[in-house]
Amino acid sequence: MKKEYVKKLEGAYRVGETRVSLDSLVFLFREGMSAESMVDSYPALTLEQVHGALAFYLASQKEIDAYLIEGQRAAEVQHRQSSQKNAELIAKLQRARNASQIPG
Repeated sequence: MKKEYVKKLEGAYRVGETRVSLDSLVFLFREGMSAESMVDSYPALTLEQVHGALAFYLASQKEIDAYLIEGQRAAEVQHRQSSQKNAELIAKLQRARNASQIPG
């Protein structure tokens, strides 16, 4: 029986039946973290699941890297839109923070 270590649900890659994103493991992998340390960081995962997810990534690296880049772009756009939409609130919070830092 073939095991499925990574599933794409609602546009996001998840490890097995967990809510842990493949993105999380890929970023840790790129930083040089061991599979054992990843299991320590994500107790919902087994060592087998981590190795399976990393094997999936390495076998589909071009596709997953493109997916990660697109996700980064979407997050940046969303951040810019949020900053513009909430510019007045952000300015108020910054003024309040600056006022509280003035020595009394």
